[in-house]
Amino acid sequence: MTTSSTSKSTNMSAKTFSGVGNLIKLLPTGTVFLFQFLIPIVTNTGHCTTFNKYLTAAFLLLCAFNCAFASFTDSYTGTDGDRHYALVTAKGLWPSPASESVDLSAYKLRFGDFVHAFFSLLVFAVLGLLDTNTVHCFYPEFEAGEKILLQVLPPVIGAVASTVFVVFPNNRHGIGYPISSDSNKTPT
Repeated sequence: MTTSSTSKSTNMSAKTFSGVGNLIKLLPTGTVFLFQFLIPIVTNTGHCTTFNKYLTAAFLLLCAFNCAFASFTDSYTGTDGDRHYALVTAKGLWPSPASESVDLSAYKLRFGDFVHAFFSLLVFAVLGLLDTNTVHCFYPEFEAGEKILLQVLPPVIGAVASTVFVVFPNNRHGIGYPISSDSNKTPT
């Protein structure tokens, strides 16, 4: 690779990463941090062997599952004063060990939870599959041929997901999401 093509590749990667950076706010922070921290190791910084490809695919699937799964979790402050995390069900939160004074049926599963899970998964797919290390690992020729797609797709998906998240606001504070001070307020 020449210096000119290396700098163009680096510049394109930086633009893609900055566009994707804004999408990260819509995902569980722990999952995204873990992905960003481990993907260079798992992909061998984009120089994948067959083993690295399988390992990367499994890691991407695990992170994607966690992004969707986190949309179906919520938290509350129990009677013991501690924060408790639980799975959202059609009847409310489950399990509910310290919930004598909290109405957990107010935390029922809603249509918006599925919308958030889908779009969290979509945003993570853009983040994960267009990451420089993932591109170099699975489809290195794609970066050179599809520069425009790599630059345009993250902001477009981010705009669509942001619009949907405005229409279906999420006030859950599940696993991987920041804790807010309204710990016992029920969702609307």
